[in-house]
Amino acid sequence: MPEIDKSSRHSAIVGKYGEYLVCNWLSRSGYEVVLVDHTGIDVIAFNPKSNLRMGITVKSRTRGTKEGDGEPVHLLSNKKKSREKLKDACRYFKCKPWIAIFVETSKRADLYLTSLKNYDKKYGNKNNEIDSWKMTKKDKLRYSKDAEVKHIEIKYTSDHWR
Repeated sequence: MPEIDKSSRHSAIVGKYGEYLVCNWLSRSGYEVVLVDHTGIDVIAFNPKSNLRMGITVKSRTRGTKEGDGEPVHLLSNKKKSREKLKDACRYFKCKPWIAIFVETSKRADLYLTSLKNYDKKYGNKNNEIDSWKMTKKDKLRYSKDAEVKHIEIKYTSDHWR
């Protein structure tokens, strides 16, 4: 598959795609879901069976042709106070803070979803200025063993596209 040739609007497009993909998978799982345009969160989801209400920030990235490149995805910056903005928005909307990470390459895409609490407990580093979601093979294996990290994988194949 050829390398990704990104348009000038690709970052905005992949960001919206990640948000809609999160909404789609939660909706397919019985959640009531809405996209929101609010500082700190992109999606609010409610599970009527468990009464779980999630405020989700979605981070979407496109990587080169390699399988994930191993390059981490920056999540929350202390300098920009994005962690506090997520928590504040969740207080306003009475929901729990969650993080969704969508990473696409030329051949596949991964969508991860976990609570901020789980991220902090197992993957965060309080000494970092910026929280990140690592994408090495070792980290992906670790996520796959964590029942609190939801994951879907999409494989891209195409015929006669270019």
